[in-house]
Amino acid sequence: MKRTALLHAELSRVIATLGHGDMLVIGDAGLPIPDGPVRIDLAVTPGVPSIADVLRAVLTEMQVERVMLARETLAREEQGALPTWFAGQLSVTPELVSHEELKRLTATARAVVRTGECTPYANVVLCAGVTF
Repeated sequence: MKRTALLHAELSRVIATLGHGDMLVIGDAGLPIPDGPVRIDLAVTPGVPSIADVLRAVLTEMQVERVMLARETLAREEQGALPTWFAGQLSVTPELVSHEELKRLTATARAVVRTGECTPYANVVLCAGVTF
């Protein structure tokens, strides 16, 4: 039995195979997933699992060096603050890209994780770092 919080075997396997700079996308239920990246569909019902829960579990195993969020994500928040599902999860300052650019990035990601999140623009691109 694993000792970390992430129990999903396929998601854990994908994280274990990431190399420096490889991208993992965690998206809301409506994010289109192109052919190419591994599709890990965790969505059960609207809101389950939430993007915050999935992000928290992924971060127990993944070293992250860069993060990208859509500008539209911050536009939905009060005074452009980080969304509550993201705030405090990482010490890395997110880079802002357009939502269209974020969707293009999904095509080059190693995997896209679909959550049950139904908050518009609740998507994040995580770029793998190294632990040494």
